[in-house]
Amino acid sequence: MADWWGTSVSRIAPDVIELRGRPVQELIGRVGFADIVWLMLRGELPDERQAALLEAALVAGVDHGPHAPSIAVARMAITCGVGLNNAVATGVNLLGDVHGGAGEQCVELLQDILASGDAVATVARWRARDKYLPGFGHRFHTRDPRRDPLLALVDAAVAEGVVAGLHLRAARQVEELIAPVPMNIDGATAVIYAELGFPAPLARGLFVLSRSVGILAHAWEESGQGRRNKGPIPPSILPTDLRA
Repeated sequence: MADWWGTSVSRIAPDVIELRGRPVQELIGRVGFADIVWLMLRGELPDERQAALLEAALVAGVDHGPHAPSIAVARMAITCGVGLNNAVATGVNLLGDVHGGAGEQCVELLQDILASGDAVATVARWRARDKYLPGFGHRFHTRDPRRDPLLALVDAAVAEGVVAGLHLRAARQVEELIAPVPMNIDGATAVIYAELGFPAPLARGLFVLSRSVGILAHAWEESGQGRRNKGPIPPSILPTDLRA
């Protein structure tokens, strides 16, 4: 029966809490949150430069305002009388393939390029399936303001030997092929997560972790504004009658 929930992630016993084999009391106050994320997912602590690069990606994806459906729906949910946990879960549950999944898909694209060794053919194959390439272009920004600082950090990490730079190079090849469409936040963070060795599904998982902070902040703010049953559009605006 002890094998039913067998795990190497944590060990809990009377007066004992270990995370990946490390007593929690040795971690508290000594490592940062990005370090713990790495430890829990990878089973070891990162070095300072790896942790700093991961933290930069997590910070960059925290929020994009009520334009983002995950933020808007969390604000609506909190006005319906649910708790913060429900509102955050409502927002997180919207982070699917279209809104929230581009980072994972971009890692897959970059890995596909590296596996094939042919960026031109790979991009053509992907665009034959969908004109939108994950991680490139933005419906709101002509040039995502998060792109340049993140890629500058990756450039520095490559120069310092922290990461290899293969995924970065592949991403820039895609940018050149589809110019003038630039990389966006999903592409830049996908580069970071892939360079740090995280599998593609964790690019989405890490984005969810990051965006949860913004979802929480917006839900908390909305909870203090006194509105009830807030809908997606103001009551003064009536939806178009499609039968007309």
